Amino acid sequence: MAIREVRKTGDPILSKVCKPVKDFDERLHTLLDDMRETLIEYEGVGLAAPQVGILKRVFVIDYEDEFIEAINPEIVSFSGEETTLEGCLSVPDEWYEVSRPETVTLKAFDRFGNEFVITGHGIIARAFCHENDHLNGVLFTQKLTQEEKERQVRERRERGEE
Repeated sequence: MAIREVRKTGDPILSKVCKPVKDFDERLHTLLDDMRETLIEYEGVGLAAPQVGILKRVFVIDYEDEFIEAINPEIVSFSGEETTLEGCLSVPDEWYEVSRPETVTLKAFDRFGNEFVITGHGIIARAFCHENDHLNGVLFTQKLTQEEKERQVRERRERGEE
C-alpha cells in the first residue's frame, strides 16, 4: 500500500468524467488499498479515484466505524435536504455551505464485482453525492456562484469564524 498524491484545484484531471471499471482485479485492489491509506493520512471522509489521478469510477468513504468501497456507483434514490459546511481534500482551506440530499441510496459494486445497495444518511449521504460528483468531473465549489461563496466567507468573518 502507498499514500498517493491528492490532486488539487486547477488539475485538469479533476474536471474529467471517469470511465467505468471493467476489471475487478489486483490492480483495482491495490488502488482501493492505496486510496484508503491516503484518505486516512489526509484525515478525510471520502476520496474519489480522480483525486489521486485515476479516471475510474471508484470512491472510498471512511467515517467513524464505516468503511465503504464503491465501484461504478450509481445514486438510485434520494430524499430530504440538508445544508451544511462542506470541504474537499482537493480544495484545501475552502469550506462552503452546500445543499445535498439528507438520505441517499447508492447501488455499486465491491472490489470483487459483487453488486450491493446501501442507504446513507447525513454525512454519509453527503459523501455519496460529493464523491459521485468527482466521478463526473464536478467539484463541490461548482455548486455555488462566486457571489455566494464570497457572501458565505464574508458572513463567517463577521461572526468571527474565520
